[in-house]
Amino acid sequence: MDMNTRPGRRLRCAIYTRKSSEEGLDMEFNSLDAQREACEAYIASQKSEGWVATRDRYDDGGFSGGNLDRPGLKQLLADIDDGLIDVVVVYKIDRLSRALMDFSKLVEVFDRNDVTFVSVTQSFNTTTSMGRLTLNILLSFAQFEREVIGERIRDKVAASRRRGIWMGGYVPLGYDVQDRKLVINEAEAASVRRIFERFVELGSATMLAKELRREGFRSKQGTLIDKGYLYRVLRNRVYRGEAVHKGKAYPGEHEAIVTDKVWDQVDAILQGNRHARSSNSRMQTPAPLKGLIFTDTGAAMTPTATKKRGKLYRYYVSMDVIKNRTTEDDCGDLAPTRLPAGMVEDAIVTEVRRILQTPEVVTQVLAALKRDQVSEAEAIAALHDFNTLWTQLFPLEQARIIQLLVRRVTVTTAGLEVDIRREGVAGVIREMIAPRDMEAAE
Repeated sequence: MDMNTRPGRRLRCAIYTRKSSEEGLDMEFNSLDAQREACEAYIASQKSEGWVATRDRYDDGGFSGGNLDRPGLKQLLADIDDGLIDVVVVYKIDRLSRALMDFSKLVEVFDRNDVTFVSVTQSFNTTTSMGRLTLNILLSFAQFEREVIGERIRDKVAASRRRGIWMGGYVPLGYDVQDRKLVINEAEAASVRRIFERFVELGSATMLAKELRREGFRSKQGTLIDKGYLYRVLRNRVYRGEAVHKGKAYPGEHEAIVTDKVWDQVDAILQGNRHARSSNSRMQTPAPLKGLIFTDTGAAMTPTATKKRGKLYRYYVSMDVIKNRTTEDDCGDLAPTRLPAGMVEDAIVTEVRRILQTPEVVTQVLAALKRDQVSEAEAIAALHDFNTLWTQLFPLEQARIIQLLVRRVTVTTAGLEVDIRREGVAGVIREMIAPRDMEAAE
């Protein structure tokens, strides 16, 4: 659009503002107001060109620029499509987006509706080739800056962990946080010592969990404990005065609750139980997709296995085949009715890992975990480390997580269609963060 070709035309200018955090938004004059004031002054300077600011406000306070899921931005795009806006004005381009691909989508919307985009601190015209080049360069640097900041945060967390500093997250039973440091809560510490000592006597987390539940024993969050919770407590190296980062233990700033002698006794029992569980898991390999996988005709696929020359082969087979409703020879162009279990399960895990890295899922997880007072750095680190955490789980635990994350798998002639329970992603990540933040990851 060439603004000078239509003299006297009134150009409707929409001002868009954004701030990543909610801090300071309740002030009488905040960052959004400052951005708007600068944009209004710029529009006023272009009054001779027919520029006029619209009355509608397009503000996003407390929203990241890493994605397009923002109410103010959505309303702006809707008004653009309705032909209500001629120029979009922002204080700085990263207020609109920090991601190059997302901004490319916005520019397509602008072009389609003959709308010009202007940054008051980085003047350029998006309708010219030079303006587009400048825009892409600036966006590339904005995205690079965001990635560098993320790396700095991760490096800072790692360095603090190595120094034994408490970095937030779930506060383990037996401790409180004062001045950003762990201090012993004597009443809870007594319960922790009892858990460790009683486990040494019983040698069974199952028996101890039943005993404690009968007594109404509850976690720090107020929930009745189970065997999984006990394992996280018993493996939590924070109780012996250590901090753990990526599997390595460092002396912590806090005081230990459990003596080295009791810790070693518990660890010896856990190691013995772990080998037994691992052997049992290998002998009884679970079918994580049981009840989740179907053919495109709607028939359920059930897990089956056969043993040849001492080797176990697992499959998912359509119930139509099992019940002789059809045969594999007369399926024609229909989807396969018999699939190697390992191949299908690996494909599903790969898809889950991919989805966990998508911007919309990351944003959803960050928002959900923020309510639990989990820092953004910790949540991002957990998503980043999902692959590592996954490989450390027993097959039975992997199967349980697949059941939580996957709603349905449909086998088609084109491949696998995976329906993910996106609402369950935050819960799974929260569960995987908890043992790590409690320094219980193995």
